[in-house]
Amino acid sequence: MLNLTQSRQRQRRLLAALADQKLDAVILGLTPHVYYFTAFWPFWQHQTAVAILADGRTLAVTANQPAGNLAADEVRAFPANASGTLRQDQPAEIAKILADWLRGKKAARMGFDASAVAGQLQWMLPGQYVPVDPAIWQLRRQKDEDELALLRRAHQAADAMFARAAQVIRPGVAETQVFAELHAAAVHSTGEPMTALLGNDYACGVGGGPPRTGKQAVAGQIYIIDVGPTYRGYFSDGCRCYSVGGQPTDAQQKAHDAATNCLAMLEKLARPGVSCRQIYAQIHEHLKSLNGVGLVHHLGHGVGLQPHEFPHLNPFWDDVLLEDEVLTCEPGIYNHEINGGVRVENVYVVKKDGLENLIKFPAELM
Repeated sequence: MLNLTQSRQRQRRLLAALADQKLDAVILGLTPHVYYFTAFWPFWQHQTAVAILADGRTLAVTANQPAGNLAADEVRAFPANASGTLRQDQPAEIAKILADWLRGKKAARMGFDASAVAGQLQWMLPGQYVPVDPAIWQLRRQKDEDELALLRRAHQAADAMFARAAQVIRPGVAETQVFAELHAAAVHSTGEPMTALLGNDYACGVGGGPPRTGKQAVAGQIYIIDVGPTYRGYFSDGCRCYSVGGQPTDAQQKAHDAATNCLAMLEKLARPGVSCRQIYAQIHEHLKSLNGVGLVHHLGHGVGLQPHEFPHLNPFWDDVLLEDEVLTCEPGIYNHEINGGVRVENVYVVKKDGLENLIKFPAELM
């Protein structure tokens, strides 16, 4: 899990980032936020929360009994189960504990996240409430070492999935079988269940989508395998392409080469301080010179505690890259001539002097 010392450091960074708001406390009930600041990851059907006072004192609320080994000064418990049945009113139970504690601290102006717990609290404890999610999203951009360690494990699972895909993809294989085999490969790689449903793309001969019941791979199609395994709260997101039958056409190979050229271009362009919108524009024009169309969707996005987060390689945003951000690059080309499409995706850590690619599996068309 996340490191307790670094979680405490993140709490201090949050208070510093919100200092001009003059808050008495910050209340967080979204599991990724609680985890980020306390290193506590609850059972997936349990709610949790943390309150951080302006002076740095913290209260965490956990299910059924006070959890240990988390970055909080005080931990209280609420009954998440009644005689073996999960309670649906967990957010309200947590909010009662938080309201009592905050009332005793005379908290009147409070930051809150977009969680059910914070929503319940606002009914129970009158005061001024200030949304803090945007500040947290920005803090989460630059990954700490404990986060990078978990991200690397998640991406090792992605590599294991790509290797298994190379073994099982063949004419006639069912898309659901491929998905099941890749899910198993990810779990075997990490040695534990994933912390989120396995998402992304597992459909053959099309641009993407989930595995389809009754659909089988057909020789000559391109199988886009875009994987999103998770490890202890952190997401991977990578993509490789497989030629069903192992005989790609010249058009398929040309399209795949054009996509991988975009990855090489990003590796030259991306540095701390560079505009994401400018990177998108340059790679769009580069790809357009190769295929006449350019990019038809985003070029990439940040990844971490969510599958999509800051920064955005997308013209709808104008983020500027920061050191130690983790971002994807996933150029795609889709048309009937190549029997579906190709997309290749690497995941990079932005370093002062370049990029570190977390996806180690070869990027060529299999």
